[in-house]
Amino acid sequence: MPLVEPRDGVPPVVTCEAGLAATAAAFAAGHGPVAVDAERASGYRYGQRAYLVQIRRDGAGTALLDPVAVPDLSALSAALSATEWVLHAASQDLPCLADVGMVPDQVFDTELAARLLGYERVGLAAVVAQVLGLGLAKEHSAVDWSTRPLPDDWLRYAALDVEVLVEVRHTMAAELDAAGKTQWAAQEFEAVRTAPPPPPRPDPWRRVSGLHAVKGRRNLAVVRELWTVRDAQGQARDLAPGRVLPDRAIIAAALALPRTVDELRTLPVFSGRRTSRRAELWQVAVDRALGLRDDELPPVHGPKSDGPPPVRGWRDRDPDAAARITAARAGVAALATMHNVPAENVVAPDLIRRLCWSPPSPATPDAVAEALAAGGARPWQVELTTPVLADALGRRRT
Repeated sequence: MPLVEPRDGVPPVVTCEAGLAATAAAFAAGHGPVAVDAERASGYRYGQRAYLVQIRRDGAGTALLDPVAVPDLSALSAALSATEWVLHAASQDLPCLADVGMVPDQVFDTELAARLLGYERVGLAAVVAQVLGLGLAKEHSAVDWSTRPLPDDWLRYAALDVEVLVEVRHTMAAELDAAGKTQWAAQEFEAVRTAPPPPPRPDPWRRVSGLHAVKGRRNLAVVRELWTVRDAQGQARDLAPGRVLPDRAIIAAALALPRTVDELRTLPVFSGRRTSRRAELWQVAVDRALGLRDDELPPVHGPKSDGPPPVRGWRDRDPDAAARITAARAGVAALATMHNVPAENVVAPDLIRRLCWSPPSPATPDAVAEALAAGGARPWQVELTTPVLADALGRRRT
């Protein structure tokens, strides 16, 4: 059965401090967990800020809040102190919620629960369908949520995203308990709640799509300069960088190395209205790269990772390590099948690679357990995988 209308109708969007205070009071008086969701404008605006926050709680109903009009929602967060927040894919929403002052004391993540329960599909609509037998439309998931005013059908969609999330939580909690995975889930939820922000990426310009086609160091310098200017323009104009200048334009300029604005405009991707009118800006970036000294050019390869080399080369470089990871992957796969949990949720693949490349010596169970914990594995993962990994780390090539 499809969900087409919130049971209490679509509430008006909270856009003022008085409305926020009334919402905080109503939700403080509610009971039970609170469903929380946020909508961003990925692909349209710079960064990952929230443009709409949706919450629902028994006894309070649903509220939609505009964090552009009311950028500090900490009063609402305080009203929900010690309340469990139910989110789907919490790691996606918690950073932008924290930016507007909303930080939970406790989390239940329905996507993580679905993974631990072995669901084949873990998207919100699929989970709602499996748990409650209800259809949840997702046609507005990728729209520009920075649009003002927000259309009524978008607001209806947003309200429905939290309409049954608490009911889903209750059913999944019972399933976790029946499967003996309640503590596993609690540890996973706490890990995502307390996860620090990721460190800045070294050389983020190297993530430009199509970079593999760019070979020379000076060509790479063009990519770097265009990416840097594009990022600054995107931040200044509050536009997603790809809308300022698409990746394919950066690659085209890096391959062609145009010497003049007219040469740049001959490239098809720079002949359009949006890219052509700023051609002078882009050519300045290209000229800057063309004028660099050789010792100022970026290396062909990016900064070395602190992790092990690609596994495909282990057999030649370290046959014992290759034997270790083959055994480790097989052991973890068997555990994943036994417990109906994806292998990547049993233990992080990167952690397996690191342990197999540089195992503790000697690789006793205690040493392996310590290395797993130091690498970020949760207690349930350490307990489950230590015997298998300790055995694998003792393998040698045959």
